[in-house]
Amino acid sequence: MRIRSGITPLALLVVLYACGGNPTDIEELKKGQKEILERLATLDKTVQQIKTVPPAAPQRPQIDPNKVYNIPVGIAPAKGGETAKVTVVEFADYQCPFCGQAEGLVKQVLEAYPKEVKLVYKQFPLTTIHPQALPAAKAAVAAGRQGKYWEMHDLLFENQRQLAPEKYTEFAEKLALDVPQFQKDMESPEVLAQINRDLQDGKAADVTGTPTLFVNGKRLMNRSFDGFRQMIDASLGRTPTPPAPTG
Repeated sequence: MRIRSGITPLALLVVLYACGGNPTDIEELKKGQKEILERLATLDKTVQQIKTVPPAAPQRPQIDPNKVYNIPVGIAPAKGGETAKVTVVEFADYQCPFCGQAEGLVKQVLEAYPKEVKLVYKQFPLTTIHPQALPAAKAAVAAGRQGKYWEMHDLLFENQRQLAPEKYTEFAEKLALDVPQFQKDMESPEVLAQINRDLQDGKAADVTGTPTLFVNGKRLMNRSFDGFRQMIDASLGRTPTPPAPTG
């Protein structure tokens, strides 16, 4: 609501004129009125500026690099060493370009530690910025119900820039899935519930973006092979390997 300036001083001025006030009083009143109007105009401008200031963005939770989270594995897809002592949990979004870039790094880790490390993949679609993130997650989980999760996973990342509804059916056909069943599973409440569980697990672990990775429950802060290696070796009780020389 804008301030209605000047009404009271003007009314007083009219009263003085009507009551036969002397010229000195009238001039003083005019001067006071001008000052009041200027102050009201300034106040009005300030109020309007306050209204246009955007609300402050909510602060992200403070990250404790030493905190160990208890992240349920549940029925999330996994690969790597069956008796691995180290579990890497990745929260990711199929439409996130940084998740696509992380694929090579995670593959490198699994090749370097084939028996010691197991990868658990959690769906964390960022639906507010990636419109195909949730459908792609559904496609991966639905393919997993026919034993082809990782094959669909790879196709989704290989075709990350072309994700679209017709592509999921195309990928299902390429993988020789039962396509009608695949399409039914994509829209099933069970598949959506599995994705929602992953989302809740991520939020409980203070995940706000993708990819976010954990090594035995501890967040990976240095997202590089050396960062992985240091955390994995520490979890295995090995002397941490010094970082590879650069340059």
